[in-house]
Amino acid sequence: MVIGDFFSEKNGSISFTRQQGSDFAKQVADDFNPLHDADAKRFCIPGDLLFAIILSKYGLSRHMEFTFSGMVMAGTELVLPDIGPQLLFQDVDGKLFLRADRSGENTRNQALIRNLTDSYVRFSGHTFPDILVPLLARQKVMINPQRPMVIYESMQIDLDTLDITEPVLQVENNELKLDGKRGNVLLSFNLVEGDAVVGRGRKRMVLGGLRDYDEATMNQALEVFDERKRALGRG
Repeated sequence: MVIGDFFSEKNGSISFTRQQGSDFAKQVADDFNPLHDADAKRFCIPGDLLFAIILSKYGLSRHMEFTFSGMVMAGTELVLPDIGPQLLFQDVDGKLFLRADRSGENTRNQALIRNLTDSYVRFSGHTFPDILVPLLARQKVMINPQRPMVIYESMQIDLDTLDITEPVLQVENNELKLDGKRGNVLLSFNLVEGDAVVGRGRKRMVLGGLRDYDEATMNQALEVFDERKRALGRG
């Protein structure tokens, strides 16, 4: 992955085209969320692309927490903040889209950063259907297939050491708490190298418009999803 292929940088700001965001989602994260289709009406840039850019430009810290407060659209210019423990990614009008809090030792080892980024975005890109569908089915609810509302809220990584080379992400536990038609999802994972756990992480998402689970409708939605992947040569 050459991260520079998926954004443009000019005068201290970064921006994205629809195609760049879509290519990252499909080619790197294996993420086929319709919101990341280049021609989607409600298109937005994948949050994992922002995560990858931050690690590439600011390094990997032992503790990092990313909090999203708005969806980045194609053409939005995000001003690159100065290096510090808190990075605020705002547009040229001062609207905040993402806050990154960092502490502890920091490394610019690009090989480690690339390996960790690749492992995380592949996990994150497979959240639907691999993780979410079984999680929803157990509680007998489902997302509206016609208007899926899945909001990436935050992600946190804590590393015991930076003296690692190829950490592999392993799912530890997944939770879904329901509040009417809203669901709060917590995905917990470990970062493992060899036989040792070298770090831990959590990803939080909010689901909206939940409805009673219908197996036939869900199976049909999964068939459509698989057809999309095959049409793009990823099935």
